[in-house]
Amino acid sequence: MSLDQALAIRAFEFLLGWSLLLQTAEYLRLRSLDRVGNWQVQRAEVPSGQIRRALDWVFQPMPYASMLWLRGALSITLMLGHAGPGIAAMLFAMALLLLLRWRGAFNGGSDFMTLVGLTGLLLAHGLAMFNDRVTAWHVALWYVALQSLSSYFVSGWVKLMRPEWRSGRAMTVFLDHGVYGPLPEKSILRSPVLAMLCSWSFTLWEGLFPLALLDVRLAVVFCAIATVFHFLVFWFFGLNRFFWAWLSTFPAILYCASV
Repeated sequence: MSLDQALAIRAFEFLLGWSLLLQTAEYLRLRSLDRVGNWQVQRAEVPSGQIRRALDWVFQPMPYASMLWLRGALSITLMLGHAGPGIAAMLFAMALLLLLRWRGAFNGGSDFMTLVGLTGLLLAHGLAMFNDRVTAWHVALWYVALQSLSSYFVSGWVKLMRPEWRSGRAMTVFLDHGVYGPLPEKSILRSPVLAMLCSWSFTLWEGLFPLALLDVRLAVVFCAIATVFHFLVFWFFGLNRFFWAWLSTFPAILYCASV
């Protein structure tokens, strides 16, 4: 195994584990605050009686809390680099259960990007059972990198097709609905010129993200901009899951750009 791949694997495992740990802490805290998710209503959407009865038990308070605590412990194990096929499979299964519990996603695309990371982890350990570990992780890292790159690419080119993004109006609308409420009337962020400049900058950066694979130096630049972008999303909208979910895919992007 090359040093580059070994470092990429360790960084990927640590960041993915940290992202999972933070998400799990949120789920544990949410149990006492949740006034929306009612399993007795959601269970009617499960067609199979046997699966419904099994999920009735899983989502009872004690088993559900136990699953979350186990998920937290497994996340720490992953951060420490001790996750094997069994742990990868359990984390993947728990992610599916949580997606089901929240009707597909609790926090939008960040949950699906987390699932991409867990799929890559499961793919690596699954393939390693039938092939050498270097090849298995090579395939897994490429899977994670391509999924991450495509998420930026699609987002950028969808923005390009929307007139409100091309004009910059969408930027102001989104910021008006941020954590801190509407922007002040005299905020510089209300400037049409600045809004259009920022909108086009983000649109082109996302749409051109696949170019990161051409050279590792390009990948560093694209990932650095992405880090700032996701931090701003967290700052203005409180979406901390987005920051760590996508950040955990950057080691895969950097690795694939370097091979």
